[in-house]
Amino acid sequence: MKTDLSTYDNSWYKPGSSIKRFCWFFINELFVRNPLNPSSGFKVFLLRLFGAKIGKNTVIKPKVNIKYPWKLTIGDHCWIGESVWIDNLAEVTIENHVCVSQGAFLICGNHNYKSRSFDLMIGAIVLKDGSWVGAKSIVGPGVTLHEHSILSLGSVTSSDLDAYTIYRGNPAVKIKERSISR
Repeated sequence: MKTDLSTYDNSWYKPGSSIKRFCWFFINELFVRNPLNPSSGFKVFLLRLFGAKIGKNTVIKPKVNIKYPWKLTIGDHCWIGESVWIDNLAEVTIENHVCVSQGAFLICGNHNYKSRSFDLMIGAIVLKDGSWVGAKSIVGPGVTLHEHSILSLGSVTSSDLDAYTIYRGNPAVKIKERSISR
């Protein structure tokens, strides 16, 4: 059996009305991804306008790309760094005091390589309180970073990270426990 992309069908996937997606595409390009708009507050306003749930004191840096704000929840006191891409085909939940560093990629979709038609698969991402996604790191579909876990610089994970643990590499592996001093 061979892969046959002519049989690919993701008609089951309904991320939102085409009008909403069309409008968001332009708002995202003009005001959220645009490096000439440094205003975090204006970005938060626009994201909320399109259905994102965002807590207080969240900072969103320039050049952030968010696929579907209506599938995004961000808690209080979070930092979303420059050039972060949240490709949220499924729900992305970022709890409180979470840092997603510059160039990180949160991706909720993948394809089933075992399927002849290369079917779309999606999975939610959850970043629990105090977790940190390091710069240029990738978090795959269906992954949870538990409380205060760290995915180090340039690392890739397709599985959950334990609480208070630091991970590094591709694929990311535990390197040590995280202790937080006063």
